[in-house]
Amino acid sequence: MSAAAQPVQGAGAPLLQVRDLRVRFGAKEVVHGVDFDIAAGEKLALVGESGSGKTISALALLRLVADAQISGKAVFEGRDLLQLSERELRGVRGSDVAMVFQEPMTALNPLMSVGAQIVEVLVLKQALTRAQALQSAIELLARTGLPEPARRAGSYPHQLSGGQRQRAVIAMALASAPKLLLADEPTTALDVSLRGQILDLLTDLQRQTGMAVLLITHDLLLVRRFADRVAVMEAGHLVETAPCSTLFEQPRHAYTRRLISSTPRRDVVEAAGLPGGSDAPAAQAQGLRVAYPVLIAGLRGWFSKGEFIAVKGAGFRIDAGQTLGVVGESGSGKSTLAQALLGLLPSSGQLQVAGQQWHQPAQHNGTHNQALRRRVQVVFQDPFSSLSPRLTVEEIVGEGLRVHQRHLSVNERRERVRALLAEVGLAEAQFPALLSRYPHEFSGGQRQRLAIARALVLDPHLLVLDEPTSALDVTIQQQVLQLLQRLQKERGLAYLLITHDVAVVRAMAHQVIVMKDGEVVEAGPWRQVLDAPRHPYTRTLVEAARAP
Repeated sequence: MSAAAQPVQGAGAPLLQVRDLRVRFGAKEVVHGVDFDIAAGEKLALVGESGSGKTISALALLRLVADAQISGKAVFEGRDLLQLSERELRGVRGSDVAMVFQEPMTALNPLMSVGAQIVEVLVLKQALTRAQALQSAIELLARTGLPEPARRAGSYPHQLSGGQRQRAVIAMALASAPKLLLADEPTTALDVSLRGQILDLLTDLQRQTGMAVLLITHDLLLVRRFADRVAVMEAGHLVETAPCSTLFEQPRHAYTRRLISSTPRRDVVEAAGLPGGSDAPAAQAQGLRVAYPVLIAGLRGWFSKGEFIAVKGAGFRIDAGQTLGVVGESGSGKSTLAQALLGLLPSSGQLQVAGQQWHQPAQHNGTHNQALRRRVQVVFQDPFSSLSPRLTVEEIVGEGLRVHQRHLSVNERRERVRALLAEVGLAEAQFPALLSRYPHEFSGGQRQRLAIARALVLDPHLLVLDEPTSALDVTIQQQVLQLLQRLQKERGLAYLLITHDVAVVRAMAHQVIVMKDGEVVEAGPWRQVLDAPRHPYTRTLVEAARAP
């Protein structure tokens, strides 16, 4: 038996024993002879970058990978899952082995309430009546810590927050009291404090039920907080398996050491070293207020509308060459603040970009706003969804030039695009026919470099970075941050960095503001806010981001 397949010391026969697992698509093998065990009640983390094969390996255990040829053994309680008939396997899925997927919004049916979806599982798997199943669904939701479970059972997925949706997915997975839970990146889309809550919830439920958990993730901080053992995958191979503390203290494989060392590193010109002067700041706000109209129930709603105040009197200043980090949980108002800064939402109070005020939509001054839009650009969280799949690289990066610099010829535009792509690390020597490629032909980190190039093509003064690395693996995240740091030093760019990752703020920010429920609850230099936080909410965020 290989070292990777050794069961936990003192345990009996493993609950799940995987041997020589191979997954092939046509002639291409993507998982190469993987061996591992999971004992009853154990928490095993399967880690690696995107494309390492960790999710495919987990899905292959239940034969949920379409058009794949799967071989090897996956012995679960004496039965080889890979040899079961489809009918026998349906009895295992959701009953003995359940799964929690990465994105609850896509895992849940948008046309059914979350309670009805849990009821469906209970009726099918437990043979309960509808009334019994509804009561059990409410109890399951309460068990996961969802507030007002009876009322939330009647809510649709879009009516719940990200954390609440993930709790509903976990409740559905637990409906049949599984012996093994496969959790595929269950916290990636959540804020840092919600990540901790979901992990604590899984730990509590695991202790109460005795189920084993296979956690699939690339977040090593979460692994340290959660796992008993860690298995590391690289390019379809299982390269190292060890107890959690041993792996982090004494990693043997070079790939494991690279993952552990891939934490964001600070490499910016500190504020004291930046040139002074009386130039207008890249952006500043005072008393900034953003409100959304809402309907009022009853007769009053016929004659007037209410409002929801998303940003309440925020103030900040961003100087050239500096980064303002905006941190807070979902719903804190940080994305609304960014949209106001980009001139995409009407606002009141003082808000200036490069010394100029946005003209509000009611003033219908599109010419002024169009000129100002050249000064501020945005890089979004997910480059795959923010880049048009129908446009080539040349069309995507050069789009701003076609709108704002129409005097340029086709060849002049092409040369600017080519030079900018090389500046962000995408050279034609490395990527043949680069300009005619499409976004799907690039990796996640390469797509984010394309998004950065698109934002820089107009030579802006300010970039709004909306969670620019949260969708990336740790090693790719480090590369993108290093690129942003270099561009800031070379171009004197100002950044508004929106993130819930405190480690990214430590690496990038000069100033930090902390938002909660639309208000700025704390602001100041990065070291002061993160190392000596005054507000209880800031202390909670900083503490949640610390390694155990």
